Amino acid sequence: MKDQQPTSGITDWGQTPLRVASVPCDTAAPLQQLAAHLGAEPMELVLLFISPDADVQALARDVPVAFGQTPMIGCTTAGELTDAGYAEGQIVAIGLPKSLFCNRTQLIENLSDVDTDALVRRMLRNRDALRREAEAFRHEFNFLIVDGLSQREDALTAALSLGLGPVPLFGGSAGDGADFGAAFVLWQGQLYRNAAVLTQIRSRCPVRVFKSDHLVPSGRKMVVTSARPQERLVQEINAEPAAREYARLLGKDPEQLDTFTFAAHPVVVQIGDQHHVRSIQRVAENGDLVFFSAIDEGVVLTLADSLHMVDHLEAQFADLSRDGVPEAILACDCLLRKLEAEQKQMIGQLSEVMVQNRVVGFSTYGEQLNSMHVNQTLTGVAFYPPDPLNDTAEEDLA
Repeated sequence: MKDQQPTSGITDWGQTPLRVASVPCDTAAPLQQLAAHLGAEPMELVLLFISPDADVQALARDVPVAFGQTPMIGCTTAGELTDAGYAEGQIVAIGLPKSLFCNRTQLIENLSDVDTDALVRRMLRNRDALRREAEAFRHEFNFLIVDGLSQREDALTAALSLGLGPVPLFGGSAGDGADFGAAFVLWQGQLYRNAAVLTQIRSRCPVRVFKSDHLVPSGRKMVVTSARPQERLVQEINAEPAAREYARLLGKDPEQLDTFTFAAHPVVVQIGDQHHVRSIQRVAENGDLVFFSAIDEGVVLTLADSLHMVDHLEAQFADLSRDGVPEAILACDCLLRKLEAEQKQMIGQLSEVMVQNRVVGFSTYGEQLNSMHVNQTLTGVAFYPPDPLNDTAEEDLA
């Protein structure tokens, strides 16, 4: 992975909806360089995706110096998606120009005790205010960044779903590389843990929120017979110690289970006619399995088989281009997808597909789509060429 470092500077995509720049995290005055690369065009919002190798505290202090009054949100990552594809050790800045976007952000602190009613009321007020202020911007979506070590993503997305209405939501869980030590979200120059940032966005650009995973359920099923849901711990599968039974079903030695095993052999739950991935994070010292998302006793898990990652991603982007080609894609891509791609020596090919489709974003500890928290998935929003402005809309923007 270390050999895939992009050249620092602005991404030369022409006049696309997103303004993108990246620099290595050991660059001197990185935020000032990123701000300069983004240019003088007024930005409605800047997203910052930060490698955990960076001095995150120093970066947060420098936000007002580098970006002034421009609203800023971001997080630490499990890897970055740059104009060169998969990368590590980078800081990625993505600017949303005022000419194309209008937004409201809200910080959600203390995810263990969220006031759902107050949160939903504010979402509805924000959406109404955006509609009135940016009538010419007819397209909407929500973007969520959440602490990936909070273990509260499932409860948060369920709460947020009450205020979504017809507006789609996608997002990603902040990471800490492969260390799982401390993940941070960034809001207005301050770092937070056990927190999330919700951004409600209207745009002149038609958008399409999507989810992609390359997994299909197999016929190999198992039942969670003992669990501690609040800790995302599974103690027993099929009334046997969890890690040992999972390994038996794979035909593997329980002592050899590792992150690459979990990436290559995820499990899914079936909800209606759709499947959702419930990825395993690690084996606890006592042989319990620690999951990345909600799990409970009685849940039926199915081992999943993988489709060809490159072919599947190309097909996904072809579908997004069916009625017009996106000009840029903002994406949240699970760390486990990256690990599986490394194991299968597909990182380079996947990076090429992302470059061809102008994908930027970050690698995550989990992803969100509408009311669901999922794993081993790529979620994102595709931006299409902006609607033409009529005379009234031009006056409104002026």
